[in-house]
Amino acid sequence: MVAVDEFDLNQVTWTLSGWIPELWRMRRTMELGVSPDAEITGIPARVPGSVQAALRAAGLLPDWNQGLQARLCEWVENRVWIFSCRTPELAAGTVYELCLDRPDAAGQVVWDGVVVGGFDGAHRRHLIELPATERAGSCQLSIVFELPPRWLGQFGESSKMGIGRARYNYTWDWTPRLVQIGIAGGVSLRRRGAPRLELDAFNTGMDFLSLKFRAVNAVPGSAVTITLSDGDRILRREEFPASSPQLEVYWDALEVAPWRVNGTGTAKLYSLRLELPGASPVGFRVGFREIRRTLNPGAPDGADPWLFLVNGEPLFICGINWTPLLPNYADSPEEKYRDLIGKYREMGVNLFRVWGGASREKDLFYELCDEAGILVWQEFPLSSSGIENLPPEDPVAIAAMRKIVGDYVSGLCMHPSLALWCGGNELIRPAPGNEPCSEREPMLRMMAETLRELDPERIFVPTSASGPSEWADRRNFGKGLHFDVHGPWNTRGRLEDEWISYWLEEDALFRSEVGMPAAADAAVIRKYAGEAAVMPIAASNPLWRYPLNWWLQADDFVVENGRPPESLEEYVSWSQGRQARALSHAAECCLRRFPACGGIIIWMGHDSFPCPANTSLIDFDGNLKPAAPALAGVFRRGAGRSV
Repeated sequence: MVAVDEFDLNQVTWTLSGWIPELWRMRRTMELGVSPDAEITGIPARVPGSVQAALRAAGLLPDWNQGLQARLCEWVENRVWIFSCRTPELAAGTVYELCLDRPDAAGQVVWDGVVVGGFDGAHRRHLIELPATERAGSCQLSIVFELPPRWLGQFGESSKMGIGRARYNYTWDWTPRLVQIGIAGGVSLRRRGAPRLELDAFNTGMDFLSLKFRAVNAVPGSAVTITLSDGDRILRREEFPASSPQLEVYWDALEVAPWRVNGTGTAKLYSLRLELPGASPVGFRVGFREIRRTLNPGAPDGADPWLFLVNGEPLFICGINWTPLLPNYADSPEEKYRDLIGKYREMGVNLFRVWGGASREKDLFYELCDEAGILVWQEFPLSSSGIENLPPEDPVAIAAMRKIVGDYVSGLCMHPSLALWCGGNELIRPAPGNEPCSEREPMLRMMAETLRELDPERIFVPTSASGPSEWADRRNFGKGLHFDVHGPWNTRGRLEDEWISYWLEEDALFRSEVGMPAAADAAVIRKYAGEAAVMPIAASNPLWRYPLNWWLQADDFVVENGRPPESLEEYVSWSQGRQARALSHAAECCLRRFPACGGIIIWMGHDSFPCPANTSLIDFDGNLKPAAPALAGVFRRGAGRSV
């Protein structure tokens, strides 16, 4: 039998078993799905995929989208879960590495009954060397997921939160607790010592590209061939000796069309392919563009630059804060990505901020952004916690984050849509100042230094918001304190009492998070209410305070109308109309001030869970709330606006 260099294990048959914690360690072998000591055995599973999806498909979990039934799924966190498969036929004496891409989040790898390694961290790839196969044939592979941390949710102290997995799974104000366990990327085997290509860095300008890569285990005297193509037409092809530890390539004076942002032209893409004898080729699409920032006209002394220039032209940012599609994001379907990004493109959106309380998105997301001409603001997995909002300072956490930064760069740097790196969401110094964190924080300083080494051409900001102030307090308008700010996300009473005048007076250079709540469509609320009653619309109703009652506006309805809502439909109509008026007014005011204001990013785009109300523009079933077309009227004008 000839040794094969690589196997994609996403395509093999996987099964899932659930164990009382620690019991699996008492067994000397891990047999496929038949162990009498497992509490749950023989469940068909998918990779990529989650434990929760497998259990629901097997009838062992309820539909967590219905009513309050997500609470009935929390027992899953209190078991050890094991994904198992038989590998394809392997040659005797061959050593393979297991590539485990974004597992949730810590556990062990068992190879033919022997624990051979571990992994810890859901945000990156893990490589685990496997023992040589003693005989030709199939091997048993098991991936063991240990118990997840008890709490990483919205509230607490950020410096004490682990960085190993996505935090929003533990409850946020727009999704209940559903702590995903599973594999978000995939699983593969690659033969140790086989030739391979590894991309370290990539970037482009208007007529150049630069890349750094390694030709690992190259045959002596071999060469790497790099080809840039436009369809079938080869634009440039060169060979480079594969002997150097790292190869750096710079091609300039390329005759290429620019990659343009949505609303300003075509997002032109080319193909780049790297080939090394004996290795799988590496290929991806590239776009040629220049993205930088400059100072806004009239900015105060010492201000950060918040006017984006794309291909030399000022661009008003019409943005959406992007959150995961599902609580069990490993199972997010391709068609939902295509549907949502298509809707945002039609709205005139030209930037997504990938929020730091989650993780990097699936590769498909970035590929679709490349096609749509939508920029990506990518945050690293850090977020505020309310009680204390500082990034962790311990050396172990900083070292773990350094690996995450490197993995994000190598996995995403080829995308022309990738515009900006950000250290995390709402990392703030303690009161009374509530000043956004900076590179003074050890973890954020490490990020900046690592990015200057790995991806120096791209923008980096330590956190969002940034500058002297986290929020724009109208009492401080005109004082030069508002660079990139967050909020507001609501207003009490009538819009005319506060919201309208606030936006007419505001002075921020950029708005990276602004929201206003609205109820979902009445039919959607009824569809997912389960056994819960939809009326009354009040904090006393469990449905309207699940997971939190922040976005309930019943009192505001009374202020405006002098009475409580008489029906769900009446409340929905009022709530959605209020959101549409509020957000379109805010966006219009920012656009009128352009380029003194560089743009606005709406919190948030779409629902990950069918909440009766939150700040989304698109509900769980994909229906656009009236705010979406109202914003589109502003965004379509703003996306093509020049100074």
